[in-house]
This record gives sequence, C-alpha cells and structure tokens, in this order.
Amino acid sequence: MARVSGRSCIVTGAAQGIGRAIGEALLDEGADVCFADINAAKVTEVALANQNRAQRAGGRVTHAQVDVTKREQVRAMIAHTVEVFGKLDVKFNNAGVNKPMNFLDVTEENWRFITDVNGLGCLIGMQEAAQQFIRQGTPGKIINTASVASRQGFGNVAPYCASKWGVVSLTQSGARDLARHDITVTGFAPGVVATEMWEQVDQDLLAIGAAERPGQAMEEFSAEILKGRVATPADITGTTTFLASKDSDYMTGQIVMIDGGMTLV
Repeated sequence: MARVSGRSCIVTGAAQGIGRAIGEALLDEGADVCFADINAAKVTEVALANQNRAQRAGGRVTHAQVDVTKREQVRAMIAHTVEVFGKLDVKFNNAGVNKPMNFLDVTEENWRFITDVNGLGCLIGMQEAAQQFIRQGTPGKIINTASVASRQGFGNVAPYCASKWGVVSLTQSGARDLARHDITVTGFAPGVVATEMWEQVDQDLLAIGAAERPGQAMEEFSAEILKGRVATPADITGTTTFLASKDSDYMTGQIVMIDGGMTLV
C-alpha cells in the first residue's frame, strides 16, 4: 500500500519487540527507517537483517546507537538520520524499560532508572525531533509509546505506571505547544504483548514473590482481555503505521489503546 513511502522515520528501542516490529512494518510500506537502540550490536544486526525488506518496498534502512536519556546522543542520532535520508518526518519515542519491585520496596535507584528512560527520554526525543522539523520548515509527526499502565496503577510496577502516565501528559502538552509548527503528537498504549520485555518482567515478578510459577503473571494480567489472548507485535503495527501516515494528519494529542479490550476508557 506504500502508506508511508518516502517518509524518513526513527524508531527507538528498535533492537527487539514492539520497536523492531514498528520499524519493519514501516519498511514494508515504503518508508526510510533508522532503527535506534542502546544495544549497538543488536540494532546493527536488525538493520542488516532488514536490508532486503527495505529494497523490496523502495525504502532505505540505517541504524544508530543511542541512550535516549543523553541529549547529545539523541541529537547525533537525528543528525545521522538526516544525513542518510535527507530529512526527518516521523519520530517514534518507543524506548522503554521496566524493573518490577513490590510497592514498599521501590528504591530511588529503581524510580530514577525507569522514569529517566521512559519519561525524560521521551521528553528529549520529542524536543529534538521538533527542533529538527522546525529547522526543516516541514510538518512532522511525533509518536510516543504509552501503555495500559498509563491508565491504571499496578502494585509492583509503580514507577513504570507513573512514567507511562507521564508519557500521556507529555503527548498532550507537546500537541498543544507544537501545533503552531504543524507538528502532531500522538501515542499508542499496548496492553500485554508477547515480547522479550514481557518475558523479563515475568521472571522479575517471580523473583520478588509476586508470582509463584513462570507465565503466571502474563496469565493474570491477560485474564480481562476481551479478545481472549495476549497481543503479538504484529497486532500493534497496523495502528503505528497509521499514526505515521497521512491518514492521521488531523489527529493530535491522542493516545490510542491497543490492548484487546483490557482497559476501557
């Protein structure tokens, strides 16, 4: 369908899981994509693995190592993308972390680790992408990854919930401020998605005594999903490609829930 043909996109947290799937779906629709991640070896491997996919759809692919909490690294990632593709059109702020701890055990270190990546990293990514759009004198799209945890709190992932509520607020604040530059800011909120991150969360919950057996946490979180199953990354990418395309040009300040009906808001 080539809905994003010719659009230059950056996806952070793209070495695996949802981020990788977002980037690959964009390539399938003709976009130029920079896969970015803090894990240099893994994101390089992902970019190389997608060279043929990009060529088939008429797009291009590159990659960048980035710590999204470091502004200079974010600027360098954007500069690299513009150097390779000539411009930036779409910025996905998808990089995120979680490290479950029972509520009374949450430490300052745990809080800062999670909120720095998920909150501050999102803010810096939004600011630097917007500055690039303004320099270009072109419209732009910023798309943030929230979560079902941005709509309700869970006892053993409190910093994660707080950080994702922050993503919702940043999306709304950015949409209000950047509209005058013809920059839209939207986001999406996945529920339970079968990815490497969820596998790690399952292990962490087991380690802190919040679950008694492997897989229990995912089963319990998934029990209220109206669709009757957990999501795969492919369930998410129809929406993310839409948000990156012209079809969503009149949408801003909104978070789209993609949780199979887990949370009705």
